[in-house]
Amino acid sequence: MNRIPISLEGYKKLEEELERLKADRPAVIRAIAEAREEGDLRENAGYDAARERQGMLEARIAYIESRLPLYETIDLNSLSAERVIFGATVEVADVETGESKTFTLLGPDEADYSKGSISYQSPVGQALMGKEEGDEVVVNAPRGRIEYEIVSISFHGVAN
Repeated sequence: MNRIPISLEGYKKLEEELERLKADRPAVIRAIAEAREEGDLRENAGYDAARERQGMLEARIAYIESRLPLYETIDLNSLSAERVIFGATVEVADVETGESKTFTLLGPDEADYSKGSISYQSPVGQALMGKEEGDEVVVNAPRGRIEYEIVSISFHGVAN
């Protein structure tokens, strides 16, 4: 069984989300019952919406419950290395444009690009893993080939 690395903070957030989703179940069931009482289910938008919400809720609960046993929690505050590893915050410069970007490499279930984190399994994450400051990496991204130089590697926990 493959273990999936996740930060302690990311694991706690998923546990909290699972609790919240389970707490939402009764309200969704009530909404379905109320919509059902309105009569004809074929043209009942409220019923359809409640059933769709229930399906999404149950799917997310099942997903989180199936993943929790697979996680290997890692305390990001205890990490340090000379190379890029899970939990590293990496500053890179686009070799062509000189544009600088900073990424924290996290697991696929906690990465959030809008908050500066990417999955270590993403094309950029895979290209960076195991590299050192000064190394150049080539990323075959959907928008084309990108070449980055690693400017710095640091470790300071989860930013999001």
